[in-house]
Amino acid sequence: MEARAIQRTVRQSARKMRLVIDLIRGRAVPEADAILRFSKKRAARQIHKVLKSAVANAQQAAQRQNTPFDADQLRVKYAVVNEGQTLKRFTAAAMGRATPILKRTSHVEIHVASDAAPAPAAAAKAAPAVATNAQPKAKAKATPKKKAAAGKKKTQKKTKKASK
Repeated sequence: MEARAIQRTVRQSARKMRLVIDLIRGRAVPEADAILRFSKKRAARQIHKVLKSAVANAQQAAQRQNTPFDADQLRVKYAVVNEGQTLKRFTAAAMGRATPILKRTSHVEIHVASDAAPAPAAAAKAAPAVATNAQPKAKAKATPKKKAAAGKKKTQKKTKKASK
């Protein structure tokens, strides 16, 4: 069972929200819920809403398919925060100028999936390996550094002979 939830145009910068989303990526839903509930970051409240929505979406999908549902078996499979549209405002500055203010927004996307779905991974491991045609390696050419080193050795030999 997999479900997702997206919240768009959250009025906080994506950079600040990524600090919180990195804490929950790949964790079990109850653990992620506890982390977000007790986090002091403002972004945690918005991300917690999206996580609850994703779990509710998974529950609704399970109901539609008439399958058993346990929220404790879900994991945060995919969690990203992307930049949204930037609101551009201006404030007064010295000598009649205006200074821009960038009010950044972000989009939060969370996918949750149940743990009991390792069947596709097992099928991939059971598939036989396909032999590839290995090409013989080409002979390595001398690099400019090697050529320069060889040239120095020749000049050193000449200078030694000339000095004798």
